[in-house]
Amino acid sequence: MFFRHERPKVLSFEDHLAKARAAGFTVQSTGGGTRIERNGIACIAQPGVGELPRITERPGVMMGSEIGTLTDGGFQKFFRTPRGKSKPALAEELVAIHDFQEDLREAFGLTSLYNEALGTVSNKYLYDRVKGRDQVPTHKPWQTTV
Repeated sequence: MFFRHERPKVLSFEDHLAKARAAGFTVQSTGGGTRIERNGIACIAQPGVGELPRITERPGVMMGSEIGTLTDGGFQKFFRTPRGKSKPALAEELVAIHDFQEDLREAFGLTSLYNEALGTVSNKYLYDRVKGRDQVPTHKPWQTTV
């Protein structure tokens, strides 16, 4: 018929992964989800609501077999793995992570929001450099004992 509209096709999680492969990403199944990797940057995704991919571990630099998460130390950004490896973040790596995120969102057909497209966001923030400050309550001079 002249006014017939085609129904939009609902893509499955596997269809989204196939689109990521076609965009140049390496897709590999792991125990905690599906690792998506390109040029030394990787993230973990799982099926979300409506079979849309949900990123469970944000993109980071591959350090051995682990993904280094971006951590802001207040004075410098670092990549840290769950096992404790750490290395300073370079500007090229931050640009690569930003490009990875944008290209992956485009491959999945997700909406890119303005605030997310501005730059790389850290996963953890460790600004307090005073170690042990919050562990033991100490007596402060202005507190009186009764």
